Amino acid sequence: MPPKKRTRITGIGSALVDILINESDEFLKTLHKEKGGMTLVNDEDITHILSASPQETLVVPGGAACNTIVGVANLGGEARFIGRRGNDAYGKAFEKQLIKGRVEPLISVSDSPTGKVLSVITPDAQRSMFTFLGASTELDPESITSGLFKETAIAMIEGYLLFNRTLMQAALTAAKEAGSLIALDLASFEVVNASRDILFDLVRDYVDILIANEDEARAYTGFEDEEKAVEDLSRHVAYAVLKVGARGSYVSHQNNLIKIPAQEGLPPVDTTGAGDLWAAGFLFGIAHGFPIEKSGRIASACGYEVCQVMGAQIPEEAWLRIRKLI
Repeated sequence: MPPKKRTRITGIGSALVDILINESDEFLKTLHKEKGGMTLVNDEDITHILSASPQETLVVPGGAACNTIVGVANLGGEARFIGRRGNDAYGKAFEKQLIKGRVEPLISVSDSPTGKVLSVITPDAQRSMFTFLGASTELDPESITSGLFKETAIAMIEGYLLFNRTLMQAALTAAKEAGSLIALDLASFEVVNASRDILFDLVRDYVDILIANEDEARAYTGFEDEEKAVEDLSRHVAYAVLKVGARGSYVSHQNNLIKIPAQEGLPPVDTTGAGDLWAAGFLFGIAHGFPIEKSGRIASACGYEVCQVMGAQIPEEAWLRIRKLI
């Protein structure tokens, strides 16, 4: 018998809890935060911001790679997540939620607090993130071996790991040794700007699937023009993805540029997790051998449905609609 085709998608990244609040543009200005993107803070800063807002909070499991992997599992894919959490209520709830969502957790435990992301959602549905990485930063590079990526078709490596260069290198090396395709989401324009001295070489040497939104692509390529940007993104990778929000996305593969339309429908409630869930649909499709157009339709459906709820957790009735596209 021929060997079974690999379809597992393994994510490695920050095990974080998402805390979401709806607030005004004026409130965001008082925090001296440029709208969008991500700012690293300490735990006390998150407490201070929450105390300054009268709005009700929503708390859900999060982290970019984790959101993607949970999405893959909900699509019916074989999904694994590598990370590190705190030995606290937040961390225990995080891991329990992964298991409930049919994700295989390879999660180590620390005495430090579980990491958190506070997302301030403004009326235009954009989110501005304040991140306390906590225990997630303590994932030991020496523990990241090729065995963690065994039988993995695609390794989804979170761009935020670029803030821990030793860990990023360990993840790239281990995934490549395991024979996995490597997908890298550029995470935020701040990440690109902070790591440009090593980022281009890492992409050239390790990455097969490069994913960026407009801000990240502009920071990476220097191009405002979208077609030029995606062409530049594709120079050293098999698949380059440029997400352009409500206008859909572009995928470059084997010198072909494919425009993927966004799913039309209701206006967004919250864009938290939109890129992460888009990646879940696209990577699921690629891992299962679907054409790019079909993978893109699944991705657009995932991105649309997550924007109809607060946070990155798509409800089951929406997953039923998405699975009909498979």
